[in-house]
Amino acid sequence: MTDTQAFISDHRNDSDAELAEALVRHAGQLALRMRAQGVGTDYKTSISDVVTDADRAAEAFVAEVLEALRGDDGVLGEEGASRASQTGRTWVIDPVDGTYNFSQGSGYFCSALALVDDASARTPAIGAVHRPATDTTWLAVDGTATRDGVELGMLPEASLSESALVTYLHPTDMAVDARREVWLKPVREAATIRMMGAGSVDLANIASGQMGAWLQHSVADWDWLPGKALVEAVGGRAEKVDAGGVTWCVAGNPRMVADVIAALES
Repeated sequence: MTDTQAFISDHRNDSDAELAEALVRHAGQLALRMRAQGVGTDYKTSISDVVTDADRAAEAFVAEVLEALRGDDGVLGEEGASRASQTGRTWVIDPVDGTYNFSQGSGYFCSALALVDDASARTPAIGAVHRPATDTTWLAVDGTATRDGVELGMLPEASLSESALVTYLHPTDMAVDARREVWLKPVREAATIRMMGAGSVDLANIASGQMGAWLQHSVADWDWLPGKALVEAVGGRAEKVDAGGVTWCVAGNPRMVADVIAALES
């Protein structure tokens, strides 16, 4: 029996939340083991936009399990896994979020997924994030978020000037005047900024009460929906706003999100 077959057998009777938690943990730990053994790296759109053998292997594992255990649900994966939904539900997979960090030996990466109802405007029913380097798992389900099984409290209120803004802007975007100038509006008002390069880890940390808010444009569903579920489950806001010719994702404590949106739209 293969490792995947054993996982399928062990989790055949899991609830959706139990399965989501187990999938991200197994996928993340698989990637971590593969990195220790050495993985090949390819490039997508730039030298910093990379994909590794571990990304592909972790996504293939999750897709195979979902085929066996949730075969009528849809699948959407960053590395190409795709299946149309027969149930109105879709599992959105990010096998390794923060792949550049991962490829450089950093522990700031994760595996993440979300389960969404196609009729609910892409609002996640479940969000799960596992950070292998710290063996930490976040799970949002039924309006409750946990970290390693311990329920998270509601987010504290803080203004943009009082807390850190976790953000990212690619160097090529910094040369685009409209995007750069819009981005600089909230950045200039923040207490401080951080760019750490793994959106789902960022959002999970924000849901845990660290930092204040998150800002990035043109975010793919697999980088947004797992963390969106976590932030909303702890009383935060996760919004999209158009400014500077692109769509920005903003998430965090409600007051700081309002501040960021006001700055973007000013």
